[in-house]
Amino acid sequence: MRAPLRAVSPAESPVQSYTANVWIAQTAKAASGAILGTWRSMSQTERYQRLRLLLKKLNQQRKRQANQIDILCHDLIGAQRSFLHRLQDIGFAAEFYRSLLGCTDIDSVLARAGRIIKQELPGTGVTFFLRQPDGCTVHACAGDEMLYGERGPHECLEPDLVEDICKRNRACTLDDILDLGADGALAPLRRFSLVTLPLSDLGRSLGFVLIYCPRPQVLNLADVRPIGPAMRGLAQAVRGVRVPLPSRS
Repeated sequence: MRAPLRAVSPAESPVQSYTANVWIAQTAKAASGAILGTWRSMSQTERYQRLRLLLKKLNQQRKRQANQIDILCHDLIGAQRSFLHRLQDIGFAAEFYRSLLGCTDIDSVLARAGRIIKQELPGTGVTFFLRQPDGCTVHACAGDEMLYGERGPHECLEPDLVEDICKRNRACTLDDILDLGADGALAPLRRFSLVTLPLSDLGRSLGFVLIYCPRPQVLNLADVRPIGPAMRGLAQAVRGVRVPLPSRS
C-alpha cells in the first residue's frame, strides 16, 4: 500500500516537501506491517481453535462408535450364548424323549427318566412324587441311598408339605420349601442342596421331581435349566401310562 504523495505548496521548500513525503511513506509502511502482523496472528489463533474443535468432534465420534461396537459385541455374544443354551436344551429333550419310547408302565418311565437326569447332573439323586386321589406316591431311583445314608430328603417331606409343593406347580429351591413348612421339622433337609421341578400337564399338577445332592455340592435352578422343559413331556408320558389309549376293535 503506497501512501499518496502530498502536494507541495509554494510556501514550502523542496527539502521540506521531500522530508514530509518520506515520513508519510514510512508511517504508512509501519501501519501496514502492524495490520498484516495482526491479521496473521488472528488467523493462526482461528486455525488453532478450529483444529481443536475438529479434533474434539472426531474424538466424540470415535467414542460414540466405540460404544456402539461394544454394545453390538455384547449383543452378539449374548445371542450366541442363548443359541448354544437353546441347542443344549433341545439336545437333552431329544435324548430324554427318545429314552422314554417303548415304556408301557409307570415304573419303567420313571426309571429311565431318572437315569437320564442323573446322567445330565452327575452326583445327584432323583425322586418322583406323583399325585393320587389319596395323596402322593414316592418313587426313588435305585442306588440313591448311597448319597444320603440313613434318611433321604424325600423322607423329610410330610404329606401336607408335598401337597403344597404340588399346588405351587413351579420350580422350588430349598429356601422355598423351608418357607412352606416348619423350619425345625425340616432341619435335616439342610444337609442337601435341592430343587423341585413340576410335572404339569395342561396346567394341572401331576406331581413333581425332586433333584438333590449332599452338601457341600451345590445345586441351583441354573443347573437344572435344560431339564425343566423336558418335564412337560414326562408329565404327558406319566398320564399316558396311567390312562392307556383304548385298544382298536
